[in-house]
Amino acid sequence: QPQRPAPQRPAQQRQVQANPAPLPPGEQPPAAVIGIVDVPEVQRHSTAFNQVREEIEKRRQKLNEDLQREQARWREEQQALANQRGSLSPEELRSKERDLQERVTDAQRIFRDRSRDIEQAAQAALQEIERALATVIRQVAASRKVNLVLPRPLVIYNEPPFDLSPEVSAQLNKILKSVKIAPEEPTPAASRPAQGQQPQKRN
Repeated sequence: QPQRPAPQRPAQQRQVQANPAPLPPGEQPPAAVIGIVDVPEVQRHSTAFNQVREEIEKRRQKLNEDLQREQARWREEQQALANQRGSLSPEELRSKERDLQERVTDAQRIFRDRSRDIEQAAQAALQEIERALATVIRQVAASRKVNLVLPRPLVIYNEPPFDLSPEVSAQLNKILKSVKIAPEEPTPAASRPAQGQQPQKRN
């Protein structure tokens, strides 16, 4: 049977037009009325931002202190176990070493979880501040008839009237004085009583 010729694609499908037809006239952008916001400066003056920073730093410091104290205790137990090698049978020694390793592994997991929870709490609190800041910037810009707001790092020089930062800072502190930070959950490592103390009875 005679072979059918392969179908040919239309020329417009094979080639992209080098000079596409112009679009109909669109709406012209308004004249730019520029304002500038120094976000780091606003954060430095924000009571909510400083509250979050101080609380998160306090939690990180507490976590680091707990970790160092726990690591010191591990070293003491490892040394005590090494001193008992001569008086323990191989089975007893392996059992104590396994028990210590399991407790160390479990404690390390707890510290990782605490660190993750701290960072998640910080992220959630900072996101709330960012949302409030975005709202305030829009409010201040609208009150000043500004339709284009630039961050400070993009600007080499500007006259002071362009800077919206002081007004933004004042308004942000009015609407957001503090942020509720998720509380830390109690952990076995944190609730373990110190030597010489008895655990409190719960009703």
